[in-house]
Amino acid sequence: MKVVPIPPRRHHDVAAVLVDAFYDYPVMRYVVGDAPDYDARLQQLIEFFVFRRVRQGALLFGVDRGGELLGAAVLATPRETTAPSEVKDLALQLWSTIGDEARQRFDTYGAATQPFTVASPHHHLSMIGVRRAHHGEGLARRLLDVVTRTSVDDAESHGVSLTTELLKNVRLYEHFGYRVIGHAHVTADLETWGLFRPASLGRETP
Repeated sequence: MKVVPIPPRRHHDVAAVLVDAFYDYPVMRYVVGDAPDYDARLQQLIEFFVFRRVRQGALLFGVDRGGELLGAAVLATPRETTAPSEVKDLALQLWSTIGDEARQRFDTYGAATQPFTVASPHHHLSMIGVRRAHHGEGLARRLLDVVTRTSVDDAESHGVSLTTELLKNVRLYEHFGYRVIGHAHVTADLETWGLFRPASLGRETP
């Protein structure tokens, strides 16, 4: 198995991995809510997230095994562009389908993470995930290694930012050189952390 660049045309394959990986993730449960058609709404939400980033110039990476993706990462670059009109149209379609309450929850989450914004040009790890059947195989580390190298090798990038809503993930990312730059409560039961790994640390990971 190896980590390979995924062409934008395969964004549906990347989204499929992330739907599986984020099925019970706190933010997804919070935004989508307890709708009886949770699976379909989650699929639509993550498809939108991935498509939006791709149309804004994000890079896609995947852990490939014989053409099957076991893990994936969506990495926004320092040169991310403004969302084109087709993305805005798709956003309207998304929220009209999954509801205004879901959009309000998404906006609440976005407001909570806004203070984590890094001012200098950098990469942002929008999403990273491994299919649940392949947890514990070290695939996330392989993806993170590629993310780190991508940032370090880019003269415009000052590092990599990300957010997470699980404390155990904070500890994991700190192991790879990230440091917490912010922490907030979205709700009484949902916390979020912003982290950043400076490119000056170099490409080596522990």
